[in-house]
Amino acid sequence: MTRAAPFDPRMRGYAVFYRPGGSNICPGCGRSHWYVGRISAECAFCTVALPLCEPGGGRFDPDGIYVA
Repeated sequence: MTRAAPFDPRMRGYAVFYRPGGSNICPGCGRSHWYVGRISAECAFCTVALPLCEPGGGRFDPDGIYVA
């Protein structure tokens, strides 16, 4: 029986987040007007929704792993 490799969040691929206070370009249409809620932001033109980078006051460490 083969043992599975442990989960490594750095290997999950590219993740897009809405960063409050930053320059946020929509990955769907390229515009930059957003409706920002408590846990996500939605593009005003094409309705693509992105999670907020810091939903609960958390942050990302240098490896890109979310730390609450």
